[in-house]
Amino acid sequence: MRCGGHTTCLMMKTLTEWGRALADVLMPRLCPVCGKALVADERYICRGCLAALPRTHLEEVDFNAMEQLFAGKVPVERATGYFYYQKSSPYAQILFDIKYRNRPQMGRWLTARAAGDLRASGFFDGIEVIVPVPLHPSKLAQRGYNQSDYLAQGLAQVLKLPIIQALKSTRAHGSQTRRSATDRWLNAQNTYTLRTSHSQQLAGKHILLVDDVVTTGATLEACAHALLAIPGTRVSLFTLATARLD
Repeated sequence: MRCGGHTTCLMMKTLTEWGRALADVLMPRLCPVCGKALVADERYICRGCLAALPRTHLEEVDFNAMEQLFAGKVPVERATGYFYYQKSSPYAQILFDIKYRNRPQMGRWLTARAAGDLRASGFFDGIEVIVPVPLHPSKLAQRGYNQSDYLAQGLAQVLKLPIIQALKSTRAHGSQTRRSATDRWLNAQNTYTLRTSHSQQLAGKHILLVDDVVTTGATLEACAHALLAIPGTRVSLFTLATARLD
């Protein structure tokens, strides 16, 4: 819709702002970390909690802890997670809301911020395509969305890179949350395969594989192996969060 003039535009803007303010009073938007009501110019997380986000800065460290996790298992070019995940931390609620409380848009917004923050480090240099970790169709139907798709969209928005759904989950492997490291590895094996129609598109490309969180690395390892079966591919890893691996 186009405004009919400067005055009309100002009136529409004012009405929109009043509408948002009224909505915040009737149904206050809450910060998932501290639980306080967000003010009008705060999106999903309040300014204080966003400023205190436990950033990893792993992208600034040579052979960092996340890269070490995959050393000797799968050849990864680079790897980083945006912030640290601890189950007992209030920041864990961000991942829970994104994944289980129908708030994937918060994930897209936060990864867009991450792309802006990490860009100067050179972490994304040479990346040509983004591939999200897939969900099994049964889990996708149950949840209604794949959170990794939204995380990939946030990165693509800033980095201006294409997203290719190159992987598929061939069996529902269940939640990894309460499994041991060995069980997680066994659970992820033979779960992810390539969509053969995308193999030619990815041949020779540097791929950024994206997921929400890394703990043992079993899921990312299985997905990376599948992508590296394509001739000439290289794989780097980005997760919104990572457990402390050192």
